[in-house]
Amino acid sequence: MKGKKINIAIVGLGFGAEFIPIYQRHPHAHLYAICQRTQKKLDVIGDAFGIGKRYTDFNELIGDPEVDAVHINSPIPDHGRQTIAALQAGKHVACTVPMATTVEECRKIVELTKKTGLKYMMMETVVYAREFLYIKELYEKGELGKVQFLQASHQQDMDGWPNYWPGLPPMWYATHCVGPMLGLTKATAEYVSCFGSGTIRKELIRHYGSPFAVETAHIKFKDSDLSARIIRSLFDTARQYRESIDVYGSKRSFEWTLIEHEAHVMHTAKVAEAKIPKKVKVPDYAKRLPKGIRPFTTKGVYDLGKKTHLSFTQGAGHGGSHPHLAHEFVMALVEGRDPFPNAKQSANWTCVGLCAHESALKGGAIVKLPSFTI
Repeated sequence: MKGKKINIAIVGLGFGAEFIPIYQRHPHAHLYAICQRTQKKLDVIGDAFGIGKRYTDFNELIGDPEVDAVHINSPIPDHGRQTIAALQAGKHVACTVPMATTVEECRKIVELTKKTGLKYMMMETVVYAREFLYIKELYEKGELGKVQFLQASHQQDMDGWPNYWPGLPPMWYATHCVGPMLGLTKATAEYVSCFGSGTIRKELIRHYGSPFAVETAHIKFKDSDLSARIIRSLFDTARQYRESIDVYGSKRSFEWTLIEHEAHVMHTAKVAEAKIPKKVKVPDYAKRLPKGIRPFTTKGVYDLGKKTHLSFTQGAGHGGSHPHLAHEFVMALVEGRDPFPNAKQSANWTCVGLCAHESALKGGAIVKLPSFTI
């Protein structure tokens, strides 16, 4: 798609609205349309950002021949269905996490990208967060040495969240943990074993039949001596919000802070015991982006002057990842290459969580990842 700006349509204007000014300022993108079921909200946001093309019907949007690509930010249960419909309509797709809530939907998406040549990218924030970019830079320079083990946790209290959230199986929404574990070395998950622990309230269990307060899984990497551990909780577990990555290498190890906004810790081997740990400040990576969207690693739509009346509070959340995600998706389309993560990688990361929950229900039994993800 060289030589033209990519016509992007954003679907879902809660979290999705964060990406509007990023696409508007990207040199190779044109924010062509927005889609939101509620007309009032659609018009408030459309007016604020000067977007003329507006849809309340998703099917009408993907029927518009001017749309090149859709960026889906709808509720989790809609991700698979809407992605499949958009690909079938001839649109490239970026979709917030997870890819889908069933293995079969993941399979269909991978098959459609193979059949059509269209591009799919799961917009996993953590693999574009400054912390991950920092660890990846150290890894690629050899400063970590041999990576020996990885672990990640994503813990959040979701009480009071509406719609589909109550009782959601923790591992169904695990890509913030899984993505960095597999993304660092571009690994593929081969099989998982997961245990559920504790019990959530009965009124929460009835929604999905999932009793567990916490799910912990081990992931075995294919063709590697590495494994990783992930921890996920959503209800009835006391913990400040935490998305974390710990990477243990033979030379240096990175540990995520236990308390939000405090410094992370780097451990260095073969020095005096007292000098092993050192607090580190992770740099920003805005310099990797086109000039017009660099400010969005540290600022969000909430900071855009006259638009501050809109209730967008994410700002530069998710480690400054939002402009990196949009840039990767747009440039993959411009350059005619697969984005990272592509459909197969996205399916592998998503199915780790789906298979992990299946394992937990079976008391920790090993569950192999579907072959189409490997």
